[in-house]
Amino acid sequence: MIQVEGLTKRYARNVAVDHVSFSVEKGQIVGFLGPNGAGKTTTMRMLTCYMPPSEGTAKVAGFDVIDKPLEVKKRIGYLPENPPLYPDMEVGEYLRFVARLKGIPEKEVPGRGEEAARRCSVKDVWSKLIGKLSKGYRQRVGLAQAILHNPDVLILDEPTSGFDPKQILETRDLIRGLGGDHTIVLSTHILQEVKAMCESLIIINKGKIATSGRLDELTRSNGAVLELSAPQGATAEQITSALSAVAGVEKAGAVDDGGLWRVDISTAPGAEIRPQLAQAILAQGWNLYRLDSASLSLDEMFLRLTSAAEEVQ
Repeated sequence: MIQVEGLTKRYARNVAVDHVSFSVEKGQIVGFLGPNGAGKTTTMRMLTCYMPPSEGTAKVAGFDVIDKPLEVKKRIGYLPENPPLYPDMEVGEYLRFVARLKGIPEKEVPGRGEEAARRCSVKDVWSKLIGKLSKGYRQRVGLAQAILHNPDVLILDEPTSGFDPKQILETRDLIRGLGGDHTIVLSTHILQEVKAMCESLIIINKGKIATSGRLDELTRSNGAVLELSAPQGATAEQITSALSAVAGVEKAGAVDDGGLWRVDISTAPGAEIRPQLAQAILAQGWNLYRLDSASLSLDEMFLRLTSAAEEVQ
């Protein structure tokens, strides 16, 4: 549904997005995660034809964002971080106005507006001026305009910004309900939002993709925890040296735990090297008593990837 290849955006000497590539399948809810200033919003603006890329290509529902921007816009519902609202219009008036802009047939305009307002819980402020609404209500009106035309793709930039806890839970339920029928890209720097709503994840940092994939696979393993016995006199340095030689091991630490050595192994997120570790242990003539995957929380993975990128700078 979304195909991005080498997408780049430059501002003079500053590269905001640097050769980003990823794909999103139909019906997926994908979290586009990164710290402030990582390039999330710039990428969203290029995908929605708000600004052109400096380099690379992007296709939405089969249409190129450069060659067919109007076709792309017909198939996208976009909620920017600051929704495009008119403070001097009433909610119902605004939704009907946007419905006409989106080309919805006139006879369907009232029904589409009311249905979007109901789904986004703004029917109770239908006749109020947008400028008089709280930030949370304004955000929900922005979400309502994004789903008015029943788009194939929804791109949501910080959709729960300014919401209270009840509104956050309601919006999560709404977005999860839209998944399947719609492809959703949820741009945020709030880890809890990704964990609550997304199946897959893309992490961007310093304008580059740090990692991507299914959320459960990325957090399933970042290494291993094992217990082994080694000949008397073996040292922690000998054990960690032997296991660090296994391809994929980034770090190893060994501790003597009452006759058995406990070893913590770190790898790249999602890497699976337990068979290789077992072979290395048996090749040394050691006895292996336990070998488990080490789970990685989303918070740990996010900090690890973004911190590592900062250290390289």
